[in-house]
Amino acid sequence: MSGTMPAGSPLRSSPPPGRGVFCNRTLNLRAIRAVGFDMDYTLVHYHVDQWERRAYAYLQQKLLELGWPVDDLEFPAGFAMRGLVIDTELGNLVKADRFGYVKRAGHGTRRLGFDEQRQAYARTQVDLAERRWVFLNTFFSLSEASMYAQLVDRLDHGRFGKRVLGYADLWDGVRDALDSTHAEGRLKAEIVQAPEGYVDLDPDLAPALLDLRDAGKRLLLITNSEWPYTKAMMSFALDRFLPRGTTWQSLFDLVIVSARKPEFFSARMPLFEVVSDDGLLRPCVAGPTGPGAYLGGHAALVEQYLGLSGSEILYIGDHLYTDVRISKDVRRWRTGLIVRELEEELAAVATVREAQERLDTLMAEKARLEFSQAHLRLKVQRVGRTAAGEPRERVGSLESQIGRLRVRTERLDEEIGPIAQAVGSIFNDTWGPLMSAGADRSHLARQLEASADIYTSRVSNLLFQTPFAYLRAPRGRMPHDIALERGDD
Repeated sequence: MSGTMPAGSPLRSSPPPGRGVFCNRTLNLRAIRAVGFDMDYTLVHYHVDQWERRAYAYLQQKLLELGWPVDDLEFPAGFAMRGLVIDTELGNLVKADRFGYVKRAGHGTRRLGFDEQRQAYARTQVDLAERRWVFLNTFFSLSEASMYAQLVDRLDHGRFGKRVLGYADLWDGVRDALDSTHAEGRLKAEIVQAPEGYVDLDPDLAPALLDLRDAGKRLLLITNSEWPYTKAMMSFALDRFLPRGTTWQSLFDLVIVSARKPEFFSARMPLFEVVSDDGLLRPCVAGPTGPGAYLGGHAALVEQYLGLSGSEILYIGDHLYTDVRISKDVRRWRTGLIVRELEEELAAVATVREAQERLDTLMAEKARLEFSQAHLRLKVQRVGRTAAGEPRERVGSLESQIGRLRVRTERLDEEIGPIAQAVGSIFNDTWGPLMSAGADRSHLARQLEASADIYTSRVSNLLFQTPFAYLRAPRGRMPHDIALERGDD
């Protein structure tokens, strides 16, 4: 595993790029007195393709039972990615920039051409507050988005008859079927039986948690998963890497399962203590009575038990809304987002660094040519307005200069096109990089910037920072700041 650091090895001051801890809002870890974690795709990482392929298969079986035409479908690995948005009104999958403008779009499984995309979204911005839009927040969304796109194709070809009336009804059906599948618990039972086929082990995780605990941080596990599944996954992922005689439960002051996030942060629900390995429960009316495992409850009870609140607690998860935005907005906890794709994306960026530099040079040259053309056009306009008797030769000379600049610009475009296509297709051939959309930040990146104080590819990356680090956000820059730095006149 790239970048691993076994317990007891010297600290590394410069982690691999994909294992950095990136800071949006300055965070002094010395001031953090408790650190909470989600479990799935946060402390326990899965092989995404294996998990989603099986989730897709269970979803497919559920839809077959409902009589839907899905018997010959196959999971399209790599088709969808986190950060995309489903447009349930038009049956599209779109990628938007930070302002909500659609930069790439597909109808069903077909990529929309430029003219089709402009016709569909020229006057439309993605607003996640509208029911029309469904944001793919986590890896768990990939199987349902893939199935939905394939079923849009079948709806368009009349394969549903009158059972499904439109794209929104189609989405509701897929969503209900997936919820039913998860409620039955068959996929999780399958994973518990053979976790080695699904869990991506990280030997650095246990040392990172031990460092935090030994530095005086009180550790919390707050997950929506049920107790039997949580116990099995945490034991599989951690116990083998812990000191002899230590188990994962000894790391945490509180373990809260079936937390029902995001309501855990905004509502008040009853708390139960898990008093046996098989999940026997005992009501806890007044809140946690001591370290251990609990079911349900709410964030105010956690704060009461710890004697802490707000900025003294850091909560880290993989779901932008359920884990990060709500805990920040409602409880004012500090927040960290796990973005596992960063490792692959930053590695991909490194492979096109020379191409990106060449593209930047060409785009700068194109900007200069366009600026020159604009000034020449203005001269032609002014000649026509202020000098009626101006010789035609002067106007003709200006127009000739404009023509020559236009030819140079067109030749530049011919060179820019393939380079821009190659750079824009890294990470995902259809959708491009996770964090950018065209020349701007993606909608995912904008939400990450607004809600997550820090973000990183995995919890174990905190090893490179230590529990005593002062994480400083880079100085925010606006376009005029960049112009000053370049020395533009």
